[in-house]
Amino acid sequence: MDQELAATIAIEFKNNQKVLNAIGDETRQAILITLIQGQQNPGMRVDEIRMKTHLSRPTVSHHLKILKESQIISVHKEGTLNYYSLDSGSKLKLLKNLVNEIEKVFSQCEEQTSE
Repeated sequence: MDQELAATIAIEFKNNQKVLNAIGDETRQAILITLIQGQQNPGMRVDEIRMKTHLSRPTVSHHLKILKESQIISVHKEGTLNYYSLDSGSKLKLLKNLVNEIEKVFSQCEEQTSE
């Protein structure tokens, strides 16, 4: 593998570390799926997410905090109410760069084996 490509992949992994950690947890995956299914304006409240995922309120709040810190979801406040939704400027988009770089490695490997 090209050293420059390896360095680029290492940088992309570092750039995506928080996102990969956040989406690697099954509970957070369930919360993300719930938010995708319930995509509404202005978003979903903790109790709505709790009822759909059958998780406790503290558990949902803990995982929402991690997803928010990873810039995957955003919170919209209306008075004392918090509404959670997928962040349109989500860091999940950065995963595309990582996947694209890894695909380059696969392409190089395929070229080398076909020679």
